[in-house]
Amino acid sequence: MPIMAIRGSIILRVSLFMLLCGLGVATAAPLSKCFPEWRPELLIGSITTLWALVLTIVFVRWEGLALHDVGAAPDQRTAGRLSLGLVIGLALVLSWAAILAIAGRVRWIPNVNGNAPSTRWAFLGFAAISCREELAFHGYPLRRLERTFGIWPAQLLIALAFVAEHRLGGMSWAKALLGPGFGSLAFGMAAIASDGLAVPIGLHAAWNIGHWTLGFKGDDGLWTVVTPSGQEERSELVAMTVYVVLMASATFAFWLWNRRRQIA
Repeated sequence: MPIMAIRGSIILRVSLFMLLCGLGVATAAPLSKCFPEWRPELLIGSITTLWALVLTIVFVRWEGLALHDVGAAPDQRTAGRLSLGLVIGLALVLSWAAILAIAGRVRWIPNVNGNAPSTRWAFLGFAAISCREELAFHGYPLRRLERTFGIWPAQLLIALAFVAEHRLGGMSWAKALLGPGFGSLAFGMAAIASDGLAVPIGLHAAWNIGHWTLGFKGDDGLWTVVTPSGQEERSELVAMTVYVVLMASATFAFWLWNRRRQIA
């Protein structure tokens, strides 16, 4: 089969995989309204993670691959690498918050509406969402494209798909490009460098949980962000700029890790 036909076939399969993952989210989201006692992140994340895992199994078997080939097979290193991802993600979100507090002139006060059960379910919910997004974008799709087109073309294609999904979810194009776009590059490079999904899942989960804790994902976080009157635009600009720099730096660090691994 001509190389162009092979590449076209792979793009179609990857596109079909991500489309089916997206349909899973579109189907699960309305279900959360039927169970108001459940956190929507936990319900949607759990259902769509299972769906993405099933799709991964189906697609890798379709192509005669194994789960290990797309980084989705757990092994003896999984727990350690998940912990590593959590530590890196926590360091990133704490660095982001510290710089934002200094340069963005914001501060945080405890959220009196927070409670322990809600916090526990929120943590699990955002962890589940992170698992789903990593399986849906940086598992089979990224690794399949990487084997055919190389690291950076695959990274850019997946980042654009990640941006598009968040845009469809209601985010503006600018915020989707600078937020999920740069995040996808960091998470994707972590998946490639570590040859698995444990590190990016930990990294992604730590960032989402930290973001929620600091009050940036609704009004039920452990803390509430307070911005001085008239400083809102400045703080938002600082927050986005620091985020882009941190994610770009993480992407570069994971790229160095991958290069060293290949040389070794």
